[in-house]
Amino acid sequence: MEALANRVKQFEEEVLKIRKIQTDVERQMNISTSTNASQGSGGAAGGVSIEDKIEADSRSIYVGNVDYCSTAEELEAHFHGCGSVNRVTILTDKYTGHPKGFAYIEFSDKEAVQTALALDESLFRGRQIKVCAKRTNRPGVSTTNRPPRGRGRGNMRVIVKTFYVGGGGYRARRPSR
Repeated sequence: MEALANRVKQFEEEVLKIRKIQTDVERQMNISTSTNASQGSGGAAGGVSIEDKIEADSRSIYVGNVDYCSTAEELEAHFHGCGSVNRVTILTDKYTGHPKGFAYIEFSDKEAVQTALALDESLFRGRQIKVCAKRTNRPGVSTTNRPPRGRGRGNMRVIVKTFYVGGGGYRARRPSR
């Protein structure tokens, strides 16, 4: 019984250590995001304004078909001849952490984007990459004609039609509630 109590105490100590590490990491993340936001938006509280985002997107490109083992440094070296690179972002799956196969590259000026677009269909790590200008994401604006996902709420009626072989016709049934 005493061994079990010691084991529980060890677990509790480990939990406290993990919580301390987690709060330290969260504090560092908050500090780094607040300094990035203040540098990117001229010190405005609340993050980057829409105008700043549109301006940054006009200096950015989308790079598709990127090799999964590629690094940001390799992409920067590939596009360095186009102009000064501010940032390289390789997107990853939020659950597994594996790369998604595309990246965004932000340049310091808009002329570099035009030069980088010339590298469309060039070879990078043995793969033909797709390079195009980055579009600004507008929340709530969809380019598809699909309805929103989900079950929805409200006055939706479902009509079930049952066909009988040899009986002729159909009989409409009400959905069960």
